[in-house]
Amino acid sequence: MKKNLLTVLLLLLSVGITQAQTREKAQTQDAETKEAINAFKTVDAELNAVFSKILTQYKSDTEFIKNVKEAQELWLKFRAAEVKAKFPDRTPGTYASGHTICVNDYLTELTVSRIVTLKIWLNGTYEGDICSGSVKIN
Repeated sequence: MKKNLLTVLLLLLSVGITQAQTREKAQTQDAETKEAINAFKTVDAELNAVFSKILTQYKSDTEFIKNVKEAQELWLKFRAAEVKAKFPDRTPGTYASGHTICVNDYLTELTVSRIVTLKIWLNGTYEGDICSGSVKIN
């Protein structure tokens, strides 16, 4: 569990550093906005790839597949709700011109965290993990 938490923290830190470095290079807010959108698209594509790999590797466990699909569907709704909670609908101009950057950065952060969670099923766990549940044993 501590290893997973450390992995999440390191991934979030690396995403933040990468975003900051990219922003330093960007000359305009338009460029920064495009970078934020592209960063989110990249991690969202990775999320879909990880999820597809899980479905392939665990295809014989039909109960797990049913449950993980439901969990993913609910997580996508959760992610959208988190963005709405952080950036509630307000009158135009409330969040200024950086709003799109902020929303995409937050979506990226949430998605990276989900990828780390899902990769537990791809990476498996150790022999003797009494709480492994549906996670494969290495």
